[in-house]
Parts: sequence; C-alpha cells; structure tokens
Amino acid sequence: MKITKLEKYTPEAADQIRQLLIQLSRTHKDPGEISKQYLHELIASPYHDILIAQTDNDKIVGVALLSIIANFKKKKAYLEDFVTDDNVRGQGIGSKMWEEMLIWAKNHNCTELDFTSGKGREAAWDFYLHKGATIYDTNFFRKEI
Repeated sequence: MKITKLEKYTPEAADQIRQLLIQLSRTHKDPGEISKQYLHELIASPYHDILIAQTDNDKIVGVALLSIIANFKKKKAYLEDFVTDDNVRGQGIGSKMWEEMLIWAKNHNCTELDFTSGKGREAAWDFYLHKGATIYDTNFFRKEI
C-alpha cells in the first residue's frame, strides 16, 4: 500500500476516484465523469492536492482532496473529500491517509485541518474523534452561484 499525491490525470485514475466518490455519497449517486480539465487544474494548483492510497497493482482505494485556505491570522488546511473503498475499510488505510494529511498540512505551514462531516456519519465521527479532532458547534452555510 502506498499513499502519494496524484501527479497526473489518467482516465483510469479519474474513474477510480469517481467510484470512491459514489461510496462517499449518502445516496450512492454517481457524480458523473470527473472532468479532465478540472482534474488537471487541481493537480496543477499550488493550493490543492489529491492524496491517493493505491494497492500494489496501482488500484486507487482511498482519496483525499486537501486545500489551503487562509484568513488574516493564519493558514489552514481544508479537507474536502476523504474516502476509502468499502472493501478495504478496517485495514488501517484511512489512518495512514490521515497521517499523510497531517504531514501535508504541516509541510504547507498550516496550523489546523478543518473539515465537515454530516449527520448520519457516526463511524466517520468516531474515526475523527479517535484521531484527536474536535467537533465544533457551528452552522454551515452555502450559497449556490
């Protein structure tokens, strides 16, 4: 098992990530094809990285999208999507990815890792709490553009 940064677009990588995002979705709805252009933008950006966990035969079994966000006081890391394949859960891959995310954040001089986890995700909450994360009482807002 290896955890690396996704360095280049391939149709196979995009499809394997799409399959993981289906598992992450509450409804298991297919998000559709991940745009080659958009994935290229994420890969090329100095503010985003995609960490992937791969088996020895290069199958992607975990993915995490990390971004750098800033306010006027500090730089933080933001975890947008994080999922491991249902078939490998409980094998420590999520924990290895978590450690790599923390290293990534430190290497980018971030002081915190922020993320959300919705209701009904108690297993994920237990994972994050076990890893030392804290639940904050906040409201999350969204405005479609």
